[in-house]
Amino acid sequence: MKASFFKILLVSSFFTLVSCENKVKKTKPYQAGVVISFDDAYVDEWFDADKALKKYNWKATFCVCRIDSIGTPQIKKLIELQKGGQEIAGHGYHHYNAVKYVAANGINEYMKQEIDPMTASMKRLSFNVTSFAYPYGERSDALDETLAPKYKVIRGRAFCGDVPEKEGCYFRNSKFLYAFDIDDSHIHFSIPYLLELLDYAKKKNKILILCSHRPVRKLTGNYQTRIETLEFICKYMKLNGLKFYKLSDLDNLETVSD
Repeated sequence: MKASFFKILLVSSFFTLVSCENKVKKTKPYQAGVVISFDDAYVDEWFDADKALKKYNWKATFCVCRIDSIGTPQIKKLIELQKGGQEIAGHGYHHYNAVKYVAANGINEYMKQEIDPMTASMKRLSFNVTSFAYPYGERSDALDETLAPKYKVIRGRAFCGDVPEKEGCYFRNSKFLYAFDIDDSHIHFSIPYLLELLDYAKKKNKILILCSHRPVRKLTGNYQTRIETLEFICKYMKLNGLKFYKLSDLDNLETVSD
């Protein structure tokens, strides 16, 4: 009778362990790489950049705002980008500064005006949105907590100009991310510093998160990134074995220590 009891106990313990294992969120280790993301609604320029950079088998995340103000030709281009393996993410319905809007109107009104209509429109247009980037990069703990159930990944922006190891623009095993701005007009941007960030990602097996707005051949104003800067990044990655990631790819990755 004792033998039967212990046999039943052993079988019961086995199924309990299997059940627990199935409930654990699975993760996988990652290789060093880069996320290249773009904000706002520069769809024509994004589409042209995609054509120029296809030769590198690049991947990018395009964070779209004002979705219902975009023309039909641009919607078709976004759909084509998504079909080609690129990610379409959310960037607000009106592009409100989330922190300032919530301070003036409350978080419920922010959700009603900025998030809910964006979600409905993106879904109606067949965009599979699982990532969100804050307009102007500003965020708060309250906003993060409210948006966390809706998105796998939430991205702000890092406004540092420090040594790479102190920058916040690397993946740190969290759904809350910060990106380094590579627009040419950004106060902290330079090619030498970008190279430092890339070298640090390679050396320490990190994922570097970058953001941009409007990719152009020739600079004409603010919020623009040279195509040659994007090519510099792609060439570096190919030469050094870094992997292209989209924002949504960072969900379920296991952090790697220094």
